[in-house]
Amino acid sequence: MKYEPNKIEPKWQKVWAKEGIYEPDLDAPKKPFFNLMMFPYPSAEGLHVGNMYAFTGADIYGRMKRMQGYDVFEPIGLDGFGIHSENYALKIGTHPMDQAETSEKRFYKQLESIGNGFAWNEHLETYDPEYYRWTQWIFTQMWKHGLAYRKKQSVNWCPKDLTVLSDEQIEGGKCERCGAEVIKKELEQWFFKITDYAERLLKNLDTLDWSEKVKIAQRNWTGKSEGALITFKLRKVPGQPDDKHLVQAFTTRPDTLFGATFLVVSPELAEKWMNFGWQVPAEVKKYIDASLKRKEMDRLEEGKEKTGIFTGVYAVNPANKEEIPVWVADYVLGSYGTGAIMAVPAHDERDFEFAKKFKLPIIKVIRPILRPESKIEGAIGVAESEISVEGELWEGNGELANSGKFNGMDSEKAKWEITKFVGGEKKVQFRLRDWLISRQRYWGPPIPMIHCEACAAKGAGENKDMPGWYAVPETDLPVELPRIKNFRPTGSGVSPLAAEKSFYEVKCPKCGGKARRETDVSDTFLDSAWYYLRYLDPENKKTALNEKRVAKWLPTKMYTGGAEHAVLHLLYVRFVAMALHDWKLVKFEEPFKKFRAHGLLIKDGAKMSKSKGNVINPDEYIKNFGADTLRMYLMFLAPFEQGGDFRDSGVLGIERFLKRVWQYAEVVIPAKAGIQNTVSKKPGSPVKPGMTNRASLLHKTIKKVSEDIEKLHYNTAVSALMILLHGFEDVGGSKEDLEVFLKLLAPFAPHMTEEIWRETLGHKTSIHRELWPICDEKLTREEKFTLVIQVNGKVRDTIEVDAGISEADAKKLALSNEKIKNLLGSREPKKVIYVPKKLVNIVV
Repeated sequence: MKYEPNKIEPKWQKVWAKEGIYEPDLDAPKKPFFNLMMFPYPSAEGLHVGNMYAFTGADIYGRMKRMQGYDVFEPIGLDGFGIHSENYALKIGTHPMDQAETSEKRFYKQLESIGNGFAWNEHLETYDPEYYRWTQWIFTQMWKHGLAYRKKQSVNWCPKDLTVLSDEQIEGGKCERCGAEVIKKELEQWFFKITDYAERLLKNLDTLDWSEKVKIAQRNWTGKSEGALITFKLRKVPGQPDDKHLVQAFTTRPDTLFGATFLVVSPELAEKWMNFGWQVPAEVKKYIDASLKRKEMDRLEEGKEKTGIFTGVYAVNPANKEEIPVWVADYVLGSYGTGAIMAVPAHDERDFEFAKKFKLPIIKVIRPILRPESKIEGAIGVAESEISVEGELWEGNGELANSGKFNGMDSEKAKWEITKFVGGEKKVQFRLRDWLISRQRYWGPPIPMIHCEACAAKGAGENKDMPGWYAVPETDLPVELPRIKNFRPTGSGVSPLAAEKSFYEVKCPKCGGKARRETDVSDTFLDSAWYYLRYLDPENKKTALNEKRVAKWLPTKMYTGGAEHAVLHLLYVRFVAMALHDWKLVKFEEPFKKFRAHGLLIKDGAKMSKSKGNVINPDEYIKNFGADTLRMYLMFLAPFEQGGDFRDSGVLGIERFLKRVWQYAEVVIPAKAGIQNTVSKKPGSPVKPGMTNRASLLHKTIKKVSEDIEKLHYNTAVSALMILLHGFEDVGGSKEDLEVFLKLLAPFAPHMTEEIWRETLGHKTSIHRELWPICDEKLTREEKFTLVIQVNGKVRDTIEVDAGISEADAKKLALSNEKIKNLLGSREPKKVIYVPKKLVNIVV
């Protein structure tokens, strides 16, 4: 019978759905295993092969776990709000609500075709009011617990998408979505206090079984620095005290304070001083204005020449009471620390370059600890000859010099002694900034907040620091997104909803007077920060999450997705989980015990992109070759976490392999013709080395495939299955051998294996509910291996020896070998080195 995947695959997809093969008992699981893949974003173009690569890799792991006896829950849904869908709707002239329905149908149809073991009964969509009702509820809980606030500040603005962006949504000064150059804009926005969790977010990384590159990215983004806040008094006129004006500088090296020869403030801080009444000289104002127009990333560009201007103001170094000039320079950022730094040019590269350019003093206050030349090699310290000369840069630790009573003190100890001496404050600083949650677009969940002017005038409200603001009562949720005609973003800093009186005119929840609803929508990353919880009970109309099911199934056992979300989704979802934990709604702080980042799929050596015209739609490949072929080819490219290069020629090789599987099954079990227990090797086919012991080969493959799937090394697992099939074709195999082979193949080619299992072999139940094969360790051991014999590193002979040979026997065999005896003659070996199961090296 001909192998026809176009008939087989739709057939079994319907059967699986009817039989509920992939639907575990969510209320009473025996061995719950939540196998989660990152929430898919349904682009207007539909599913592309990169999505399929990610979903297939996650599914294979879940399928093996199911066959290992776990109750695997593998849900799916759509993260459907957001700029991409809205922009596409604008482009083609349709409404985002209508486009969402179209995209949903297409995306789900494509997802059904790839053969994943999805639990379709629990699907959800973020744009469903019954879903975002609870997204809004989470927002109100953030507000009630003091984690949501609104303030006016300079924010990142995308001039193309006409909305604000969080720091995490900017790559190299550009919008990560559209690539437009980001500018600064002053707006009043909503924020979440993710910075309150910075220490926990950082510390918990040590406990997570996550891809290391993601953990490194989160550590760097959180950016913990331990240092001190040092207060400097400012003076407009040298020598005249003025204790009213102060500036604080954060430094990680308070031990170098005596070497601070000037102070540098950021253009942002200087602008604030002007707003508070600083009468700035015209040339200084001109410099500040020009600097603020440049992006922070450009200002930090490596190798960029330092610029700055003297303000005319002086500061008093609290360590030595010296008056030092205050400069404005664009290499200092207002978003880091206090926006001011103490410049120690002898011990900081940027300060050193700046001081050299503007001829400012350079005083060395840290010197290496001297090591007398007579001391033994490896002693701590450096020799006199290794010390840099005055005027050069030294950024290491050492002992203090030119630092008054602290001279000779170890620099680490001096950090806190000097901090105490000048009345400084020991402080931990983080690079992480609060999550900017507001978006001035239409296609998103409205922020559930109301502002009452009358209450604000009286100082009334739910938050004393933000009078007049109230959360929408839970009984009034969801605040539904209205269908409006003019949903095009305005670029004015407000959402299109701000033009809809019927939406924003409401009554105050407190006084009943006239009030205004918030018209911004929330960042779609909030939608995806809790979706895994909702999967467990998506139809629940009483609460956001089913606490009993959550307790049974979470945290997830396995999570897979893209590393590009390391400081976006993967950071936000951890923060929300910690908040829910603190509110006693979940018992875990970390939502995902294990996370693996899949690699990137490229096409003919280039990254896939619409502009290059090399984005691959899987539909045609599934139509021409079948989903099983495409699944196996994608997994055969390279290790899952590495990614690979998609080339059409490789698909043909996998297609040939699956056709051989099909043909072999028909030879072993002739269709509708009883059982032929054993098939011998093909007539005239030579028996290849290593194939003579069929049981050994089979059990080695069981071990190999099991271990490789666990490590997500799917490519080598597929190779092992190819070798096993080749062995069966050469030396024959039984019905039982075939069944084991099909079970190992099932996660990769679920449709074909189901067809052979049920139709050819006659089983009544699904192969995907069968138990995973267990290898016999005795049969996986090598009986013999080739021992290489070397003399002074050169191969002189090889001999076959027992796998369990001892070191002593291996050396004895090597030394008694006739070739070796003749080569050595009367010479005695100086050393005999044994590398287990590999070689003996005789050194003479």
